[in-house]
Amino acid sequence: MDNSESKTQNSKHSNYFQFEADFVGSLHCIPMQVRMKLDNCGVKLKLVHWNHFSQLERQTLVDMPCQTPAETQTYREFLQNLVTVKTGQPAKELTIDPHPPWLDDSTIPNDVQTKAQECEVEISLEQWSNLTPAQRFALIKLSRPSHENKNFIPALQEFGVIS
Repeated sequence: MDNSESKTQNSKHSNYFQFEADFVGSLHCIPMQVRMKLDNCGVKLKLVHWNHFSQLERQTLVDMPCQTPAETQTYREFLQNLVTVKTGQPAKELTIDPHPPWLDDSTIPNDVQTKAQECEVEISLEQWSNLTPAQRFALIKLSRPSHENKNFIPALQEFGVIS
């Protein structure tokens, strides 16, 4: 394997967070990197939809790029076609935030601060700004009141915010 192929393989595996290790092998839950793509393309994919997909289809959604406007459009169309084929109707579409909070390294969202306080943890603005957008995204998702938050502390540990 040449060096560029090795980097590609490593980058695919490094897109998963350690706190997701219990399910990324089987992809029985939607990984954070796919959830971030869903927010980027404005599709509300439910776990019931995800569970209709084959392992290969899930992996395709993990691997497909979704950053540029063209990639985002292609991802949305591929995903909606897949959901429609599997369930008979497309997934709900969401408004795309033109300035998502995970791209703002200058403000810690209230839900993240509240969840940190509940866990008796302090996140400084410097720590927040040193996180990658994907890490900030994960903390935002893991701090939502409606989300099972058992991975919030493991994520903070993994990201070096706490030891």
